[in-house]
Amino acid sequence: MITSVKDKTETIDIMSPDFNPDKQHTISAPVSISGTGLHTGIMAELTLNPAKPGTGFQFQRVDLSGKPTIKADCDLVTDISRGTTLENNGVKVSTVEHLLAALVGMGVDNCLIEINGPEVPIMDGSSAPFVKLIQEAGVTEQDAEKIWYNIEENIYYFDEQKRVEMVAMPASEYQITTLIDFNSPVLGTQHAGLKHIRDFNNEIAPCRTFCFLHELEMLLDNNLIKGGDVNNAIVIVDKKVDEKEMERLRGIFRKDKIEVKSGGYLNNLELRFPNEPARHKLLDIVGDLALIGYPIKGRIIANRPGHSSNVEFAKKIKQYIKKNKHNRGVPVYDPTQPPVFDQQYIEKKLPHRYPFALVDKIIEISDTHIIGIKNVTFNEWFFQGHFPGNPVMPGVLQIEALAQCGGILAINLSGEGQYDTYFLKIDNCKFKNMVRPGDSLILKMELSAPIRRGICEMKGTTYVGNKVCCEADLVAQIVKQ
Repeated sequence: MITSVKDKTETIDIMSPDFNPDKQHTISAPVSISGTGLHTGIMAELTLNPAKPGTGFQFQRVDLSGKPTIKADCDLVTDISRGTTLENNGVKVSTVEHLLAALVGMGVDNCLIEINGPEVPIMDGSSAPFVKLIQEAGVTEQDAEKIWYNIEENIYYFDEQKRVEMVAMPASEYQITTLIDFNSPVLGTQHAGLKHIRDFNNEIAPCRTFCFLHELEMLLDNNLIKGGDVNNAIVIVDKKVDEKEMERLRGIFRKDKIEVKSGGYLNNLELRFPNEPARHKLLDIVGDLALIGYPIKGRIIANRPGHSSNVEFAKKIKQYIKKNKHNRGVPVYDPTQPPVFDQQYIEKKLPHRYPFALVDKIIEISDTHIIGIKNVTFNEWFFQGHFPGNPVMPGVLQIEALAQCGGILAINLSGEGQYDTYFLKIDNCKFKNMVRPGDSLILKMELSAPIRRGICEMKGTTYVGNKVCCEADLVAQIVKQ
């Protein structure tokens, strides 16, 4: 059941041409749904809430003391036996994949998910009820850039025992192809594809979970799927079933007539697509790979996937991103190309002079970022005492060079007149590699948020080649002279 939505703001649909995939999005207003958990059989109410940029997806157990939260993170997955379970400090939420898939498919990046039970409701076994829920709430663009992580080399996962093969390859957008082969005369070999994430809602979201009758029997015998019924799973029958078993199933599912259709499916549901099982496997991949925690651009090909392999693959991609994320958008410096702004222009914009002028030229500038160069020579004044016999550029001067570079961007965006910029705050400052005489120090500053009331927030990174030397979050104030 879906409850009413309050104070819905302006919304935008992922199918709209106005939807900006390079911006973060959240839902427009709180909205709730209730239902029974597939495995626990426990009724739970789930509420989707708007969340700030950078929040990602977080579950909050509002039924427990302190209302603890669990981040949707592949490193927090503790059980994948019949779905995906997250656990943090003993607090669990299970069967999260269908909801997460719906959020990704609707273009949502940030959402706080309140739930008053241990398991996300199974609903009809697909993502469609959650898509409808998100549509009811609406989706709102946020004033924050969405940082995509490009898969720039093939990432492989292989499980010889389960005969699972998965690969992530470079691509201009997020694409998925799934192949399944259960050695079943009913299913045969099936495949499904998703070329554009905007097609998820129509092509993938309605596809329901499935199981084989022998799996269903095992689950029932072990007192599992307490919330299962004939309305939330496709049941595949690949063996002969006697009347005694049919009578048992009629009693369990409280259905007067249960029979095996000619195609080998139990008569509980009509297929929504000829390859609905393969499409549901693709749905699960979308949900499980949401646990990477980073939006990716790449083509995923998965042969015989399951929750276990999906999560292990998500961990592998996450490790790749963490290892290479500083290489994302590494500036390329070609000294043979003329600068956008030379030293004479910089001196007109900034009050800094020798020995404190630390930007030699600007090689790239836009409304959201700037890239400058500081050529570090052996004759720099600061090498005299830092350090004798082992000259290293002080980290504080790298930060100052970044600040000057960012000041040029801020002043350039401020319109007519003369301006100065002043430091207000430095956060998350890290030094990773030394800068030595002879290095060409690349200075990159990116706006973290639009400039408001003269307050400028930026993310700064220095490079030598493709190596990060330092990074920091800087806040400055722009003051008109």
